[in-house]
Amino acid sequence: MIINKHSRIEVMNFLGQKIDSIVDEFLKKIDENWQPTDFLPESSAENFTAQIKELQEQCKELPYDYLAVLVGDVITEEALPTYESWLMDVEGITKHEPQGWAKWIRMWTAEENRHGDLLNKYLYLSGRVNMRQMEISTQHLIADGFDIGTSTDPYKNFVYTSFQELATNISHRRTATLAKQHGNAQLSKICGVIAADEARHARAYKSFVSGIFELDPSEMMVAFEYMMRRKIVMPAHFLRQQGETIGTAYSHFSDAAQRLGVYTSWDYTDILESLLVDWNIGNIKDLNDKGEKARDYLMALPERFRKVAGRSIKAPLEYEFNWIN
Repeated sequence: MIINKHSRIEVMNFLGQKIDSIVDEFLKKIDENWQPTDFLPESSAENFTAQIKELQEQCKELPYDYLAVLVGDVITEEALPTYESWLMDVEGITKHEPQGWAKWIRMWTAEENRHGDLLNKYLYLSGRVNMRQMEISTQHLIADGFDIGTSTDPYKNFVYTSFQELATNISHRRTATLAKQHGNAQLSKICGVIAADEARHARAYKSFVSGIFELDPSEMMVAFEYMMRRKIVMPAHFLRQQGETIGTAYSHFSDAAQRLGVYTSWDYTDILESLLVDWNIGNIKDLNDKGEKARDYLMALPERFRKVAGRSIKAPLEYEFNWIN
């Protein structure tokens, strides 16, 4: 079944009929899901103070770059109100139909909300972070908003969310590994469970795009090409510290992530390549001329990206984050 290329709302309505099964497949039941307090010292326990001292002891060996990356990750997780309001504005997602796409957005947001809550509380207890400066940056990120180039197009937005969730999965998995290497098993576990959520969410958004390819292959291909030509702009791209302009802190945050190997230009290319495979881009049929040209561009892109990634240099440490004590 292929739907008229102009009928994005029709495509969204058709796919939205399966929201309940989508929620059941990709999100966990709230009453059975983990919550932030499961991974934090119990404030009513007699040994609460001892638990905090142990937590802080484990955090002493975390390197400067690691803390910078973790704080940047927390700030972007905490900017969740921006992401929910942006997705609620996508064409085909109607707030007045609470059991349709809006149900997915609300329930996805509810799962994501736990990530910032947990990491924020952990960093507060760690004693390594200037929480007020981190909170200022968080408020700026929410207040500033961002333009990721998707407008209200669901096709472009689902390419973005597929890519973004895969990127956050990589970042949290790597911070989990590094925390363990520095003797912090608790933080490693925290980053690991968050990474697992991001992996499930990535599978969900990728499945939405797969569904669109079945219904409207040419327009979906053109939307994918558009997003990759423009490049996927991560929410962290708009980070700033007190007294700075929008995005000033991003390049330094990105440098720290590159030095640590938490998220690199190679990862960007690997994600694109995985999406080409997952969405079976090379074998999609019934494309018009624009769709075929878009596919040709996409299939050649990983090699181009790899040449650029091979020339990237790890930047020296030359920036002081006011987030870190």
